[in-house]
Amino acid sequence: MRNKRDYDELRTVKITPNFQKKAYSSVLYQQGETIVLCSAQVIENVPDWLKNENKGWLTAEYSMLPGSSETRIFRERGHVNGRSKEIERIIGRALRAAVDLSKLGARTIWIDCDVIQADGGTRTASITGGFLALYLAVQRLLKEGKIAEDPIKYQVAAVSVGIVQGVPMLDLAYEEDSQADVDLNVAMTSDMRYVEIQGTSEQEPLSEEQLKNLLNLAKKGISELVAIQREVMENV
Repeated sequence: MRNKRDYDELRTVKITPNFQKKAYSSVLYQQGETIVLCSAQVIENVPDWLKNENKGWLTAEYSMLPGSSETRIFRERGHVNGRSKEIERIIGRALRAAVDLSKLGARTIWIDCDVIQADGGTRTASITGGFLALYLAVQRLLKEGKIAEDPIKYQVAAVSVGIVQGVPMLDLAYEEDSQADVDLNVAMTSDMRYVEIQGTSEQEPLSEEQLKNLLNLAKKGISELVAIQREVMENV
């Protein structure tokens, strides 16, 4: 047991849809002690390089807010640090995998993921919560008659896995992540296909068998997160 959880058990997930009144859609997503505010805005244009492509675009931004960590996180004024830029590219790629952009029309959906409190897995929480913000935005576009067909092909969710003191673990909190010999972040579609696998071996090299075990752990966690997402989707 670790923090009263089994090695293959997710942290408690709590989701509050439509948390913000002014955003086009929003979700307050909590997994363990990690809390991320995911909001969507719809902009009625696309980047210049897509002007003649007759399809839409989806992109993401990510930031950790001051007070989200024990040490103060400074606001990124006019300059996004390398870590944030890397994470928002991961979020954007993962969420674009869920959408048929040709059905969006010439508009951009912008997903903002702001970490209110960080305790491990902020990028994976941003993907799982960001998908729900995307889903709510798409439902509103359909309701308002701005798009004719649902562009969402499948759900996308993500989770961290790792090896801590020789033990494979699912959904690492910060204390576990900081001690991990191996750390993987995995994003998958609801039909259990991989969208993103990002990992590092901090100590000993990772064997093929260990990698398979970690990916199976991630698959278990993501299937549970997809079910949690679906429950929210069916009740909003």
